[in-house]
Amino acid sequence: MHEHQTQEWRIKRLAELAQREGGNAALGRRLGYKDGAYVGQMLRGDRVISEKTVMAVHSIPGYSGWFDTDDDSKRPTPIDLDNNPEYPAIRRVQFKLSAGASGFGVTYLDNEAPPIVFKREWYDERGFKPEKLFATGVRNGSMEPGLWDGDTVVVNTAQTEPKDGCVFAVNYEGELSIKRLVRDEGKWWLSSDNPDKRLYPRKACHSGVVLIGEIVHKQSERI
Repeated sequence: MHEHQTQEWRIKRLAELAQREGGNAALGRRLGYKDGAYVGQMLRGDRVISEKTVMAVHSIPGYSGWFDTDDDSKRPTPIDLDNNPEYPAIRRVQFKLSAGASGFGVTYLDNEAPPIVFKREWYDERGFKPEKLFATGVRNGSMEPGLWDGDTVVVNTAQTEPKDGCVFAVNYEGELSIKRLVRDEGKWWLSSDNPDKRLYPRKACHSGVVLIGEIVHKQSERI
């Protein structure tokens, strides 16, 4: 297939996908864009539908191979992410915390980004309960180079027992903090991976520090 024909085919398939997803804006959010402008440019032919975009679409659960065939019988059916026992979804949230409180609330960010989805086997192999897992964003550079500002991490709220050397989401005096727990001098410390210790000094755990859960997965565009 020539390049021109390839682009015509991709525009056709992208238009069908946008219709399935509820419009350009909805598809744009699923692909990680702020709105549907980028999708609109591709549909008008103002912007090339690149291999990167094709790979991004194919990575959406249920759309693997979406651009590969025009045979209706072979078109993939989107996976239902609501209450799907075979593909439990980890929803993206913003934690709502109070200083000194052991519990937490969440604000679901379903309109901003799709959930993270794994097959059931991924959870079973690790002993995770899907309903105890939440995805949230990293908001500063304190854990670089392991975790970068803008990365997404999965928090296992079923695991709140401190473990030396492991990374936890922490309620630190009412603020979400992602730090590595270190046992030293008979105390637990919140330590940053960033080598600039003047900017990110370690902090001793105290009664106002509450472990929300262990970080068990990350998603990053940093290579």
